[in-house]
Amino acid sequence: MKGSRSHIRVLSYITQFALNMLVPIFICSAIGYYIDSKFGTSVFFIILFFVGAIAGARNIYILAKREYTHDGNDREDEN
Repeated sequence: MKGSRSHIRVLSYITQFALNMLVPIFICSAIGYYIDSKFGTSVFFIILFFVGAIAGARNIYILAKREYTHDGNDREDEN
């Protein structure tokens, strides 16, 4: 039973990491595409794509840091 819980937990972490990376990229890219189509340019998509990638990387860093410190606290409580 405990093994299946750990598999589910790992799957939820993977899903959280993917969503935290992809959502900012898609949102910023969509905004950049809209701005480029509105003004007839082609630079905002690229700029906002990278802004979304940086935001996604920041989200993953925060999530990993929180989970790392949370897991460390769980291990200390068990001992």
